[in-house]
Amino acid sequence: MPYPPARPAWLFAALALLPVAFASTPASSFCGFYVGKADAKLFNEASQVILVRDGNRTVISMRNDFQGDLSEFALVVPVPAVLQKSQIHIGDPKTFERIDAYSAPRLAEYFDPNPCDVSRRERLMGAMNVAPASMLKEQDRKDKALGVTVEARYTVGEYDIAILSATESNGLEKWLRLEGYRIPSGASKTLQPYIRQNLKFFVARVNLAEQAKTGFSYLRPLQFAFESERFMLPVRLGMLNAKGPQDLVIYALTRNGRVETTNYRTVKLPANVELPTYTRAEFGKFYKALFETQSKREDYRVVWTEYFWDMAWCDPCAADPLSPEELKGAGVFWLSGDEPVIGVAAGTARPNVSPRAGSGAQPVMLTRLHLRYTPETLPEDLMFQETQDRQNFQARYVLRHAWKGDAATCDAAPRYFDEVAKRQEREAQTLANLTGWDLNRIRARMSIAAAPGTMWWERLWK
Repeated sequence: MPYPPARPAWLFAALALLPVAFASTPASSFCGFYVGKADAKLFNEASQVILVRDGNRTVISMRNDFQGDLSEFALVVPVPAVLQKSQIHIGDPKTFERIDAYSAPRLAEYFDPNPCDVSRRERLMGAMNVAPASMLKEQDRKDKALGVTVEARYTVGEYDIAILSATESNGLEKWLRLEGYRIPSGASKTLQPYIRQNLKFFVARVNLAEQAKTGFSYLRPLQFAFESERFMLPVRLGMLNAKGPQDLVIYALTRNGRVETTNYRTVKLPANVELPTYTRAEFGKFYKALFETQSKREDYRVVWTEYFWDMAWCDPCAADPLSPEELKGAGVFWLSGDEPVIGVAAGTARPNVSPRAGSGAQPVMLTRLHLRYTPETLPEDLMFQETQDRQNFQARYVLRHAWKGDAATCDAAPRYFDEVAKRQEREAQTLANLTGWDLNRIRARMSIAAAPGTMWWERLWK
């Protein structure tokens, strides 16, 4: 697959151009089989962020799927304070792969039992109802003339990092260009609100010599930790390169409850419905169509919840939950008393919240949020809150295979096949509604006729 022309990768604007792949080997799960997942690699314009939050402490991890000349890579992130070198870290891209796989929308497969075995069928149905660049030399005089102060400079791994403050956006944009950052036009307008808020700017570029030493052909994730009363994610800078709608997947890790946005609607994606069994072979196509259709219906103004669960378990599991070591690598700082002391004065009490008594669960909740947006539909940066909600949710879609026996086997069999016909019609209509696909084409692929109650005008307009 050829890559598009190289371009700077500002915050959340990197391309994720990895091949699409789905799990094809079933893994055991409650009352059926897990057969596939729709991970973030489905969406070519998707950026991924891990956002860890507890109290006023935040750890952000950003995955840079930048493709092209590394000398053109630029990252600019507004931050609340001047970050010390010890607050910046190089992460492991496998962490993103693991958390993505664990929380991805999934397809679960079930098989109807023999309807003649009534007791077995009742047991199954009861179970089914359980909710399942090196930086140039410092030029202080020129910087001050532009209203820019270089507060700190670090080299961390393969990145050269500067922490900047600025008094006016045109000067900051000019400074970035003079320093060799290939930033898009119109940057000063987008930078201005952050300068008014007295925020600092975390600026990173690739140190090519250090990158060569790493032996990696890709850029590793950048992580930084800080303290701030504001629970937010700056996304507006990422729109400067946008040529259309963009996707952002956020993995929010908190101690107690589900995360939602406070300045946009947060809505659970339609899920836990039965689909025609032929979608098993094209689950990725189905999920892309579903997400596009639902996002368009909401005019790209909704943040979708795709997953919320206690990190200790899942059902069905798209992948194993992250281990305590993996969670720490993602930035979770409250496990086993391992909390950072960034900006904490001696003697300051730490929060002490334990997992639910007797649950055996890790005190980590994962909320997966997914939004598709444009500059017009996302006029503000994302603001969040941790809620008290602990009700599990996953974007799960179900296949139910009909029993292959003979209708003459027992008295219950004919009634069973009548119910299967009605169920298949519901599955067809559900798929059409979720994706916007043509209902009659769906029926044809299922080898079923239009429902007996279909009116002539419905057939006419279809």
